[in-house]
Amino acid sequence: MGTGGEVLLYIGGYGRSGSTLLECLLARLDGVVVLGELEHLWERGVRQNQRCACGEPFADCPFWAEVGRTAFGGWDQVDVERVLALKAAVVRQRHLPRMLRRSLPPELANQAAEFTGYHHRICDAAQQLTGARVVVDSSKFPPLAVALAHDPAIDLRMIHLVRDSRGVAYSWSKTVARPETEDGEAMPRYSSVHSSAHWLSHNLAMQLAGRLGRPVLRIRYEDLVADPEATVSQAWRRLGLPGPGTLPMEDAHTIELLPTHSVAGNPMRFTRGRTVLRSDEAWRQGMPRGRRLLVTLLSAPLLLAYGYRLRSAQEGS
Repeated sequence: MGTGGEVLLYIGGYGRSGSTLLECLLARLDGVVVLGELEHLWERGVRQNQRCACGEPFADCPFWAEVGRTAFGGWDQVDVERVLALKAAVVRQRHLPRMLRRSLPPELANQAAEFTGYHHRICDAAQQLTGARVVVDSSKFPPLAVALAHDPAIDLRMIHLVRDSRGVAYSWSKTVARPETEDGEAMPRYSSVHSSAHWLSHNLAMQLAGRLGRPVLRIRYEDLVADPEATVSQAWRRLGLPGPGTLPMEDAHTIELLPTHSVAGNPMRFTRGRTVLRSDEAWRQGMPRGRRLLVTLLSAPLLLAYGYRLRSAQEGS
C-alpha cells in the first residue's frame, strides 16, 4: 500500500466479537494508526457527519479533514453516490461467491478496483499524515476484506477475530446506544437465530478469504482478554508486521487507552484512560437456557472448530 512500505491490517469477523477492543489496544502500539470501521465512513462520516472517536463531528475533526484533503483535495471533491454504488456492487454477502474467485469477471474487477482505490487513498493519506507503518481498519465485514484482497497495491494482512457465539448472540439482544449520533440512536438488536446465522456466515467467509493468498490469522476474543500482551505480540509476529507489537500494559490486564480518530464502531471506541480488561461473560448467567441451547445447536460445528465447549454453555457453567 503506497510507496512507504506500510501495511493495511484488517480486523474481520462478526460484530460484538471484540474488534473495537482490539483496535483500541492496537492504537497503543508504536507505528500504528487506527481508523475504525472504514466500511461506514462514506455513510456515517461523510454523509451523516456522525462523531469521530475524538468527540468531534466528522466534518469538524482536524484529522479527517486533513485525510480528505490529502487523499482527494477534500471530501466534497468525491462523488459519494458513486462510491456507495460501487460498494453495493462489490461489498455484499451475496457477491462473495464471485468475489472469492482468484480471477474476477472484467466488469466486476473494474468495479472492485475503483472502489478499493478510494479505500487505498484514504489509508495512504492517514499513513502520510501520521508516519505509521501499519494502518488498521476494523470494519469486520468479510466482503470488504475479500475486495481489498484483490487489490495488488495494498499490502493486506488480516486478523480473523472470533468470539463464542453465545456471547455474541446475547450481546446483540441488548439495547446499546450510539453516542456518535445526535439523538443517541440505538444500535440494532437481533434475534438468536439471526445473530447465529450471521456469526456462521461471517466467520466462514473470513476463513475463505485466505484462499486469495493474503495472510489471515484467527484469534479468539476470550484469549485476547485473558492475555492481551501475549495475544497481540504473537499475532504481530505471525503476520510479519513491522515493529515488536508489544503493548504498554501497566499489569496483566490494565492499560491506558488514548483518544483515537476511529470513524465508526462500538461505543467502546470513546473509552480513554486507565482501563482494566475483563472478559464479558454475562451471557453465562443472563442468557435464558432455551436461547443458549438454540444458539449452541445452530453454531456447534464452528464452535468446536474454534475450540469452544458446548456442554458448559448449555449448563450455564
